[in-house]
Amino acid sequence: MVLQASPVKQLALKHGLPLHQPPSLKSEEARQPIIEARPDVMVVAAYGLILPQAALDIPRLGCLNIHASLLPRWRGAAPIQRAILAGDAETGVTIMRMEAGLDTGPMLLKESLPIADTETADSLHDKLATLGARLIVAALPKLERGELHGELQPAEGVTYAAKLEKAEAALDWRQSALLLDRAIRAFNPFPGATAQIEGQAIKIWSAKPISATGEPGCILATGSEGIVVACGEGALRLTELQKAGGKRLPAADFLRGFTLKPGQRFALAAD
Repeated sequence: MVLQASPVKQLALKHGLPLHQPPSLKSEEARQPIIEARPDVMVVAAYGLILPQAALDIPRLGCLNIHASLLPRWRGAAPIQRAILAGDAETGVTIMRMEAGLDTGPMLLKESLPIADTETADSLHDKLATLGARLIVAALPKLERGELHGELQPAEGVTYAAKLEKAEAALDWRQSALLLDRAIRAFNPFPGATAQIEGQAIKIWSAKPISATGEPGCILATGSEGIVVACGEGALRLTELQKAGGKRLPAADFLRGFTLKPGQRFALAAD
């Protein structure tokens, strides 16, 4: 919970590179350092604001965005998490030329990768970051040689990846085990899937869908392999949990400090 400089900032400071962190680029004053640098191209990665047209017009070769989805699917702020939540079989990275719209620009390079059944937002982010780095390094010399002309995004298949809200992370045990498993993986590491039992908040970091039946939210079994909780369809074996103020722990260690027994019931999201 301590504010820290990003790896990009740390590297820039280490090498004495000019560094600017304006809250936005809407004002001419904020854009002035970019204008003075006379950039050939600007590259944007994981930037949470829409760049104004005045900023996009500065580089002679334009602005490129490393977007973590196969556009036009999952335009917007949380493409990695939304792809997992939706149960997509694959995702990828699109290098696109930026426009004033939200991830609407022409596509220059695109490459896909599969989403494993155990993939979390954290692990998928790292894979896509590596893929995006490789693609942008390939794209820049091609752009300079005039070899990247861009492909317009199709009108069909457009979806929007809305920003994650903490309220979404509350598990509703009336949903199927498959959907809840996706939610747990999509909200790992942020904001962390949450559940309530007897007034206590617990975060659930990993689980596995299994075949079992019972009243949604009811604990069916506990043991070293995990805590089995009935869902609207099937059940989840919870394998990594965290109590308020505690550490993330395997289920066996968690149960040593937080007693849970068959018959106890997690609150439904609307309880």
